[in-house]
Amino acid sequence: MKTPIDDTHKPTSGNTAKLTSQWYHTAVAAAVIGGVFSLIVLELMLFNYFQRTVAEPKRTERWEALKIQLRQQTDDRQLISKIQELDPRSIVDPNRAKELEVLKTEFRDNPDDMQLLSKMRNAYMQIRQNNIRELDLQIRQIRIRRWDFSQRGSYLLMGGVVVFLIGVKSASAYKKKLPAPQPAPDKLNRQVRTAIYARWTVTIGSTLLASAAMFLATRPWIDFSAPDVQVTSYPSMEEIRKNWPRFRGPGGLGISAYTNVPASWNGKTGEAILWKSKVPLPGHNSPIVWGDRVFVTGADPNVRQVYCFDALSGNLLWNRGVKSAPQGKPLEVMEEDGPGYAAPTAVTDGRRICAIFPTGDVGCFNFDGKNLWTRNLGTPDSGYGYAASLAMYRNLLLIQYDQGGAEDGLSKLIALDTFTGRTVWETKRPVPNSWSSPIVAEIGNQHQIITCADPWVIAYEPNGTELWRAKCLGGEIAPSPIYAAGRIFAIEPYSTLVAIKPDGRGDVTKTHIDWSIEENTPDISCPVSNGEFIFLLTTEGMLTCYKTADGKKVWEKDLLMNFLASPSLVGDRLYLLSEKGVMLIAEISTEYKELAKCQLGENCLASPAFMDGRIYIRGLQNLYCIGDKGPPKKP
Repeated sequence: MKTPIDDTHKPTSGNTAKLTSQWYHTAVAAAVIGGVFSLIVLELMLFNYFQRTVAEPKRTERWEALKIQLRQQTDDRQLISKIQELDPRSIVDPNRAKELEVLKTEFRDNPDDMQLLSKMRNAYMQIRQNNIRELDLQIRQIRIRRWDFSQRGSYLLMGGVVVFLIGVKSASAYKKKLPAPQPAPDKLNRQVRTAIYARWTVTIGSTLLASAAMFLATRPWIDFSAPDVQVTSYPSMEEIRKNWPRFRGPGGLGISAYTNVPASWNGKTGEAILWKSKVPLPGHNSPIVWGDRVFVTGADPNVRQVYCFDALSGNLLWNRGVKSAPQGKPLEVMEEDGPGYAAPTAVTDGRRICAIFPTGDVGCFNFDGKNLWTRNLGTPDSGYGYAASLAMYRNLLLIQYDQGGAEDGLSKLIALDTFTGRTVWETKRPVPNSWSSPIVAEIGNQHQIITCADPWVIAYEPNGTELWRAKCLGGEIAPSPIYAAGRIFAIEPYSTLVAIKPDGRGDVTKTHIDWSIEENTPDISCPVSNGEFIFLLTTEGMLTCYKTADGKKVWEKDLLMNFLASPSLVGDRLYLLSEKGVMLIAEISTEYKELAKCQLGENCLASPAFMDGRIYIRGLQNLYCIGDKGPPKKP
């Protein structure tokens, strides 16, 4: 009888042993490469962290100080001295540098020529603004690259550690399978060759991985040389005041920077109607204007679009769709008595135009119509359909995304980077769905983001940190707040007007509500104030004037018309656009004094936009430009 053969201690064949040895050395090399690579990435990440937390804030502080110096106002004598000392190499735009040099030469020969001085001043101001924008661009480039490297570095470090661990584990497993060492005449030569092979493997692999890491770390996520992102800084307050960049204009206040706007027109006869252009899709949002561009949005159940019109001619320059994410169920909104599919007003910073729709889709385009980014925030749970308009603070797109019930925890204030569309921060809000739009108010030496929803008026810092809250509202909040006479004014529909001092912290319900009145307040339109008086206009046409100091009623007037557009202030005149397209113009005084009544000839639901010598009004089907027939001035 044959004894069974035990293969447990059978010597490994030569080929198997050689293959096992090769895999063992490969695993060791992989472990070494992974370890070295991880150490390189770790060192780079530590250096990046130091730059981001220590070096970059100091650099930013120096640049901000330089920007303040550039913005400082000067008299003509100081201006001439600054221009003479200006180094042409410090000017961003070479054409501007040449223009200024020519003007300087001419001014030396004609020092009393005030026209030349004015041209020099304008050229210098433009150069100064361009240099400030260039500083902003540099700051943002560095910040985005540092942030981007932190993300990429974490993935690279994780990959290196995984390779290291796999290499160690594999080497340990293959080492157990290696045969017992056998004497061989060329053992020393083999060891030398193996060592050389391992060293070269480690060296080449480490070099390749380190090169890949450096490439990924230093390569910017965004192509800053692209034409559409050459100017990425946010606009100055002066630029914002000269335009109509958001719902109800600068600050969301409904106040025109210009007093030379038309006070008489007739849509039926064409009097003072400079142009009239059809808007392809319906929308209840208001027009916004920047320079020679007018923007509105339109939508139906299937399509969402942004429209750009030439402000001078009314020509449709471009229209772009905002692609929607797949919906779990069809979007249902109220169209007749509700906001419809395009209620939120867009916002612009003079470089980009951002729009949001009730589907939760957000689109951003440059002024040439190129899509810069698109986001979907998820379809909001809103009873009538989402309607809050957008606001901006510097490079932040602010979205008051209130939805559901307060107990659902769905509402939040979101800040997106207008440059990339990434979420910069978001803050949970203890409120149900609302239709009010946020405003950004400059209060003292800081900016506050003011929001309204049942039951709170809440103020946030631009970084999303809550500053204060006041419990003073209830019901379905649609009117947006305003800041005037050192107070925040908020409205509870049909019930309350409240004035809040905005210098508190925490819950200020018992300490900072200056006064409140219980009256028939608007359910949709927002208030407007000249600082001394505040005006409220209800849907049914009751116009009421109160003193901002104490809430005392000055007068009220039943206009016998329906109004959905918010009232606007132009100098010492009130502009009130009715649902039937009739504009009532009244003088601001201690009693109601009607100055004019202008017929447009088309129903209007949106608030108008006011520019230099012009008014832009959106009807249900058309966009109108009203003004004199002379050449308009650009802001």
